Amino acid sequence: MRVPLLSPDDPTVRDAVDRLAAEFAGRAPTSLVEQIVRGSRDDLDSVPAPALPEMVERLARQRLIEHVG
Repeated sequence: MRVPLLSPDDPTVRDAVDRLAAEFAGRAPTSLVEQIVRGSRDDLDSVPAPALPEMVERLARQRLIEHVG
């Protein structure tokens, strides 16, 4: 089952942004975290729905680590 593309209130995105914004506080602004999470979600559009929340957060975390060093 594929998950539809982003809606403004996508809980997968919202939850990942909340957790990663707290994790990267002081190193990356929330706007950057949201941009990276949304991009990660878009890139994982073909991932099965049950795995999507974890995969989005993992990919976004790795991208943030690479971005902020």
